[in-house]
Amino acid sequence: QVQLVESGGGLVQAGGSLRLSCAASGRSLSSYVVGWFRQAPGKEREFVAAISRSGSNTYYADSVSGRFTISRDNAKNTVNLQMYSLKDEDTADYYCAANREITIVTMSRKYDYWGQGTQVTVSS
Repeated sequence: QVQLVESGGGLVQAGGSLRLSCAASGRSLSSYVVGWFRQAPGKEREFVAAISRSGSNTYYADSVSGRFTISRDNAKNTVNLQMYSLKDEDTADYYCAANREITIVTMSRKYDYWGQGTQVTVSS
């Protein structure tokens, strides 16, 4: 099975940028669809973005579309989430997750492997 570790979280001012990384070990990440989810205090976990196995297809939640970019480097076994124009409401713990579905899925229950999360705090 694959193990996932997120990094890159931190404190940023509103309007700023952050780049989150998800590093995999144990197996090649190229066999997995990878998604990013987030969970704010007191709220349910929500889908943010996902990328297909090859990287040719991506999908974003409406709330981040146009501001976030997901990408992957299968040679380095990593998936990144570049976040621009951050807003207060982007404050959350961010998790990367992987599944072996054929296509991109947005439901968290479809993801089998999860990282421990990285915290993003946006201050205004």
